[in-house]
Amino acid sequence: MTARAQSADHEIRLRWWAVALPVAVFVALLALLTSGGPNETATGLEPVTRILEHVHSALL
Repeated sequence: MTARAQSADHEIRLRWWAVALPVAVFVALLALLTSGGPNETATGLEPVTRILEHVHSALL
């Protein structure tokens, strides 16, 4: 029982890269989605593309 009580007192800490890596991957994928030319967009995805372009311009 004392082993459980001692392990419950330990604080769990995240490393800096555990947060930075998913953020970097998300930004990279978002940039790839928004950097396509106007001829590459599908007609059904045009509203989504506009939203992503707005988010991309707001972030830059």
